[in-house]
Amino acid sequence: MSKLTVDFQNVVAGPEVPAESLFQSWAQAAWLGQEPSEVTIRIVGIDESQALNHQYRGKDKPTNVLSFPFEAPPGITMPLAGDLVICAPVVEDEAREQHKQTATHWAHMVIHGMLHLQGYDHINDEDAEAMEALEIRLLAQFGFGNPYTAEETVKDS
Repeated sequence: MSKLTVDFQNVVAGPEVPAESLFQSWAQAAWLGQEPSEVTIRIVGIDESQALNHQYRGKDKPTNVLSFPFEAPPGITMPLAGDLVICAPVVEDEAREQHKQTATHWAHMVIHGMLHLQGYDHINDEDAEAMEALEIRLLAQFGFGNPYTAEETVKDS
């Protein structure tokens, strides 16, 4: 298993954000690369998420997770996967609305974002199916159910 270094930044107050060690575990499980790499996971509030989503995606609203793959200049090699920006209030709201355990949804957002950093996408149906199958498999390693079904069964973490 390859090594992934996680730089964890939590800039929101409140006990609703899981422990840093969980983010480390989730991100490392989703790192499929053969070479060591590094990712920054930044937990933010509504304002920062909305500003970044507007600037980079043209959507003037906060979102659950944004993935920013690192693109090295030509001739430069650096072991950086990129950055994940996860909006705590959006993740909390979605978990509640979707009747999911919060830890399950947090894990899903980290794994989903990590796969995006590695080139996975869900723009077309075929790619979406492949990405979702991988997410389901990775989440199952932590005892979490399928995040895409209403019958998800989860354990507390």
